[in-house]
Amino acid sequence: MCGIIGILGNHQVAPQLVEALKRLEYRGYDSAGVATIDTDGKLDRRRAVGKLVNLSDRLVTEPLPGHAGIGHTRWATHGAATEGNAHPHRRGPVAVVHNGIIENFKELREELIAAGFSPESETDTETVALMTAKHLADGMTPVEAARATLKRLHGAFALAFLFDGEADLMVAARKGSPLAVGHGTGEMFVGSDAIALAPFTDRISYLEDGDHVVLTRAGAEFFDAEGRPTNREIAQIDVGATAIDKGGYRHFMAKEIAQQPAVLGDVLNHYIKDGRIVLPELVDFRDVDRLTLVACGTAYLAGHVAKYWFEKLAGLPCDLDVASEFRYREPPLSPKSWGIFISQSGETADTLAALHYARGKVARTVGVVNVGTSAIARDTDIALPTLAGVEVCVASSKAFTCQLAVLAVLALKAAHDRGRISDGELAAHLADLRSIPSLVNQALNTAEDCEKLAGWISESTDVLFLGRGPLYPVALEGALKLKELSYIHAEGYASGELKHGPIALIDQHMPVVVVAPRDALFEKTISNMQEVMARHGQVLLVSDADGILEGGDGIRAALTMPEGGGIFQPIVYAVPMQYLAYYAAVAKGTDVDQPRNLAKSVTVE
Repeated sequence: MCGIIGILGNHQVAPQLVEALKRLEYRGYDSAGVATIDTDGKLDRRRAVGKLVNLSDRLVTEPLPGHAGIGHTRWATHGAATEGNAHPHRRGPVAVVHNGIIENFKELREELIAAGFSPESETDTETVALMTAKHLADGMTPVEAARATLKRLHGAFALAFLFDGEADLMVAARKGSPLAVGHGTGEMFVGSDAIALAPFTDRISYLEDGDHVVLTRAGAEFFDAEGRPTNREIAQIDVGATAIDKGGYRHFMAKEIAQQPAVLGDVLNHYIKDGRIVLPELVDFRDVDRLTLVACGTAYLAGHVAKYWFEKLAGLPCDLDVASEFRYREPPLSPKSWGIFISQSGETADTLAALHYARGKVARTVGVVNVGTSAIARDTDIALPTLAGVEVCVASSKAFTCQLAVLAVLALKAAHDRGRISDGELAAHLADLRSIPSLVNQALNTAEDCEKLAGWISESTDVLFLGRGPLYPVALEGALKLKELSYIHAEGYASGELKHGPIALIDQHMPVVVVAPRDALFEKTISNMQEVMARHGQVLLVSDADGILEGGDGIRAALTMPEGGGIFQPIVYAVPMQYLAYYAAVAKGTDVDQPRNLAKSVTVE
């Protein structure tokens, strides 16, 4: 959530800041702003509520000259989405942009008010600007003032400071929230991620937790959490991998759903070679007695599917936790257990905190992440990339299925290491897994039928999703996607739980999506479906052709899925869940790629 960009450049910086912020729109935001320093050293800013086009329009009528500047897209936490609460926050000679939450801002604000520095906004961020302005008024230099302020802050933050009269200086810092430095020729940059910096440079340094950096056009001076000078490696990124065009699709989500066969193929080619699983040597499950899977949102549901796989294939007990609950209940962890932490961004604050809680308490920590340079990738013993590529739409699609593919490989490795499956059984399962990209490609053919069903779904106020076994989390994901994109209330339930409460909701107005491949649990799921129809519920059956033929009498509609995939069918069945949500949102006219109130990377609790 929130996006930060800072530039010490050689050209008019305001247009560059706005273009960079456009590359950060996927993170979610509800206001935006920029601040620059002109050739006379004067600091000024412009802010606007809503989309970046509103900020761009304002800059046309009220231009901001200068070759140095900072920009921000804000996702409201403290204070509503108003211009007064938008970043950059400026007090006196300092402007600040911030991603995160300052937990002790009330205490600091009271102290500042007593000293004669009164806030003008409702935000926690303004406290940072006020504190820095106070230190400047006390005679500190800009760098000293920023450092003194950083020492007072509790919470999670990424910050960039710009100072009046200082056209060749910027200070940036991170604690919890990600921040990267870009190295140019006679130019320097700072940004929330490499995507924002890609148009300017392919040479990136990532700040470690607690770092701050002093930037001039000549370079960067890094300091660690103790304030000691340090070095941070410069990595060369693949600029092509950060491309964020829609490729002819109406929305990024449509593009990303369609990319799934290709990216799943990339994942499997990476982890399976010549019929063998290829993983780091540390991935050895022979002495593991338990797994703890921790994640948030859609990544949590990927872990939910994987729990079935690990327990069924490997006989390995699994605890599944929502990251925001995990560390606060202080779970006892076996020293022979492993913790697996799943995150698209690799920066999810709750998941990162859960990882830090588990370190030292478990034998091994594993990160399943899409960003190989992220904090979770750096802080785990083993980082396994999901190779989904840049996912711009806030609602996850290809990142989810790629997480499932990596977790499937891990489950098979665990099963083989523990002697639960033979070489021949492993080969058969790998063949099933290898078939998944082709089956997903066939599942893309449900798009047209999902579009036809969109009118019905989009006119509903409530939708119920049902599934059994590893298809139960897919039902949960279908409900989550519909809520995220179309703002329709939806719930996912295990089919067998229907009679324990949800059946009271069934009437002739409620769509009920039943996810039921013709597997060992098919007959039980169809029995539950019959109970829905007996109460006039309107059923959409998602199954293969044989399943629809056998169980489809009396249903309102069906989506025909390909057969095959074995135990890994949940990856395939995710596709129509994505399309149902997508086309319902299109029918309702909601913002598909940037749904209201949501952020792509949740870097605060």
